[in-house]
Amino acid sequence: MAKEDYEVVMGIEVHAELSTKTKIFCSCPTTFGAKPNTQVCPICMAMPGTLPKLNEKVVEYAVRAGLATNCEISKNSKNDRKNYFYPDLPKAYQISQYDKPLCEHGYIEIETSQGKKKIGITRIHIEEDAGKLNHDDLSGGALVDLNRAGVPLIEIVSEPDFRTIEEVDAYLKKLKSILEYIEVSDCKMQEGSYRADINTSIRKKGETKFGTRTEMKNMNSFRSIIRALEYEINRQVDVVDNGGTIVQETLRWDEVSGKTFSMRDKEDAQDYRYFPEPDLVAIKLSDEYINEIRNTLPEMPESRKQRYLDEYKLSEKDAGIITSSKYLSDLFEKAGKISGNYKAVNNWIISDISRILNESEMDAIEIPFDARQLAELVMLIDNGTISSSIGKKVLVELFENPKDPKEIIKEKGWIQISDEGAIKEIVLKIIEANPQSVSDYKAGKDRALGFLVGQAMKETKGKANPQMLNKMFAEELKK
Repeated sequence: MAKEDYEVVMGIEVHAELSTKTKIFCSCPTTFGAKPNTQVCPICMAMPGTLPKLNEKVVEYAVRAGLATNCEISKNSKNDRKNYFYPDLPKAYQISQYDKPLCEHGYIEIETSQGKKKIGITRIHIEEDAGKLNHDDLSGGALVDLNRAGVPLIEIVSEPDFRTIEEVDAYLKKLKSILEYIEVSDCKMQEGSYRADINTSIRKKGETKFGTRTEMKNMNSFRSIIRALEYEINRQVDVVDNGGTIVQETLRWDEVSGKTFSMRDKEDAQDYRYFPEPDLVAIKLSDEYINEIRNTLPEMPESRKQRYLDEYKLSEKDAGIITSSKYLSDLFEKAGKISGNYKAVNNWIISDISRILNESEMDAIEIPFDARQLAELVMLIDNGTISSSIGKKVLVELFENPKDPKEIIKEKGWIQISDEGAIKEIVLKIIEANPQSVSDYKAGKDRALGFLVGQAMKETKGKANPQMLNKMFAEELKK
C-alpha cells in the first residue's frame, strides 16, 4: 500500500521546566549550567529520613498554564509516586501526579495551511525532573549530576488529535509561545527547558481503532522533530507493508544518521506501580485562589496580534510572526516606543533578525542585544547618520558583539557621507567612468540610474547617502 493509504495518529507529551528559583520539594537553586552536584541537598539526593515539602510557586505556575490552555482546574489534587529505577533518579521513584492532576480537559487552537483546529489537552500535572548522566566514553562509565534532580516540571499531555506533521509543529510552537507569555517557563529548548515526547502510530484510512504506537523521547528541536516524524512514519508504513508488526517501544532519535533506534519496551501505567505519595498532603485549591491567578494572566498572543493589526497596521503575517514569541513581541513594542518608528522595527524583526535567528538556529530569547540598541539602530538610519545597507552590517555586529550602535559605526568608520561636496565628487567620478550607462539613461533606460547609484555605493563602501546620490545623479544626468 502507498503511504497515502494510511492515516497517521500522533499525541504529544511536553515537559516544561518551571522558572521557579528553587526546586519542587527543597530549597536548592535551579540555576542552569552550575558545576555538577553543587545545587543539591539531602532531600533532592534522597538521603534516608528526608521529607519533601511542596513549593507553592510550582502549583501556582501549573494553574497559570492550565488557565492559559483552557483547562479545568482541580480543587482537590494530590501527588503520587511513579516507580522506576534509573541511575539518575536517586529515590528510584519520581514524585508525580497520576489520577488527580491539577489541570484537565483543556485545548489549544492552532492555525495550519488547512485552517484552524482545536487540539485537546488531556491533563497538565506537576512532577520533579531526574538528574543527568554524563557518559564518559574513555572510561566506559557514566557520572551522575544531580543538579537537575528535583527541578520542577509541568507535563502537558495532549489528546491523540494530530494527523499531520504540520499540526505537531504548529501546536508545539503555539504551546511554547503561551508558556513564555505567562512567564512560567523560559522554554529554552537548547537547555532542555522545553522538550517533547511524540507518540506515533498509523492505521489504514477508514479504520477507527488506533494502531500500536511508538514514543520518541526528549525531543528538543523543532527541526529534529519534523525529521524524526518523517522518518518514523515512513518506517512504520514500510514495516506494515512488508507484513511486519509495529512493536510498542520507546525510541531515540539520532540526528547524525537520521534514524530512530529502540531504547526499551514502552511502559504502560501499570508498569510504574503508582500509589499516593504518603509524605505529602493533598493539594486543596479554593475558588478565590484560582480566580486570583486567572486575574493576573497577561495579554495573550491572540490579543496582542489583534492589537498590532489595529494599532500599528501590521500585516496578518507579520503580526503572527512577531507575536509567536513573547521575546520578539516585547522587543518590537519596546524598540518601537523608543524609536517612534514601529514600522521600521517590524521590518528589521521580520527580515534580517528572523533570518539570522533561522540561519544560526537561535531562539528569540538568545538575541544578545536589547530593545534600546535596536531602537538606536533605527534612529541612526532615520536621521541619516548611516544608510540602510550599513544598518545591516551594524545588526550583524550587534549579534556578534552587542554594544552601543554609535560605538560600532564610530569604530568601523561607517558614518554616512552626507556632505554635498563629497557626494558630488563621487557622482562626477562615476559618471565619467561609465559613459555607456549615461547614454543608456539618456536613451530612456531608467535602470541605468540604479546601476550608477550602486557603483557609487560600492565606491564609498555603502557610506554615501543614497537619497542624495539619487537626487544628484538625476540632476547631473539632465545637464
